[in-house]
Amino acid sequence: MDRSQKADLVDELKRVFTETSVVVITRNHGLTVAQSTDLRLKMRDAGAQFKVAKNSLALIALEETRYKPIGDLLKGPTALATSGDPVAAAKVAVDFAKTHDKFEIVGGAMGDTVLDVNGIKALAELPSLDQLRATIVGLIQAPATKIARTVSEPGAQLARIFSAYAAKEAA
Repeated sequence: MDRSQKADLVDELKRVFTETSVVVITRNHGLTVAQSTDLRLKMRDAGAQFKVAKNSLALIALEETRYKPIGDLLKGPTALATSGDPVAAAKVAVDFAKTHDKFEIVGGAMGDTVLDVNGIKALAELPSLDQLRATIVGLIQAPATKIARTVSEPGAQLARIFSAYAAKEAA
């Protein structure tokens, strides 16, 4: 990799660090190409990215970002999982680590907060942004449904009473 390619990679990493909500640092001790591809696809499906970058270049990219404190975690064969949704990258990484021994979560950060392995696992247990939105929409719609039911119920009761009287007179 020549100097210009390294500069481009540092610029790309810097852009990712400024736009992301969470960074999860992982260590892979011999994942196969198929396993690595599977992980990348799962990350992409969840709206996250998984990137293997040279630690020295990642450290340079971290310099002027809020994620600078996680530079201490970049030792050995590491990779970075990032996402705009604060939960997506952590969820996929934790789920993948449960089924693959050679994949290890080192730590990460959410904004200015540095997280250890347990922090990443706790973050992965939270509902995703889409799940929270669906819950809020459900809570907003529930009162409207109850009001509509309450308003229409007296009319329905009258209709049942008139129907009962009509059936009684017909008999």
